[in-house]
Amino acid sequence: MSLEKRDFLLAGVGGQGTILASDILVEVGLSSGYDVKKSEVHGMAQRGGSVESQVRWGEKVYSPTIERGEADFLLGFEMLEVARWAGFLKPGGEVIANRYRIAPPSVNTGQATYPEESQITDLLKSRAGKITWIDATSEASALGNSALAGVILLGCLAAELPMDAGVWIEVIERLVPPRFVDLNRQAFTVGLELVR
Repeated sequence: MSLEKRDFLLAGVGGQGTILASDILVEVGLSSGYDVKKSEVHGMAQRGGSVESQVRWGEKVYSPTIERGEADFLLGFEMLEVARWAGFLKPGGEVIANRYRIAPPSVNTGQATYPEESQITDLLKSRAGKITWIDATSEASALGNSALAGVILLGCLAAELPMDAGVWIEVIERLVPPRFVDLNRQAFTVGLELVR
């Protein structure tokens, strides 16, 4: 397996499991022999604010931050966050997005309207080579915990990357508290199967 450079941007809202997902992505990269750097921003994350994490894999990575227009993959945990970070995707990059809405205060007060999925898709099409919408939160809720959506998104991502699923499972087993390991394994498998 060549250590081809790969830049991942994960964007969501506090409480969606964005940070755990980025931690798993870091460890999968390290386990696969990559040099890895990570940067994250928590905007009032515990209160439903934006959470954005950048993970970079390569033979040698010098900076944890991704330049605008350079992300190979955009993992969107919430629809509006996908739209907000679309400009960071490189031309021909890939979007894996959760079909889930969390209305910001401006929408709740009637000052703005939440964009339709078709509008967000049109925005993404101007850059993305591939767009995959999935109902990760619904699938996670069916497993008993909506926070599993992030691991479902990682399952979808894993289907696009060269390493064996066993590497991902081993990292999940190492990072997740023991009582949640089985659920997270199931969530990862759901994500893999959604895109196969």
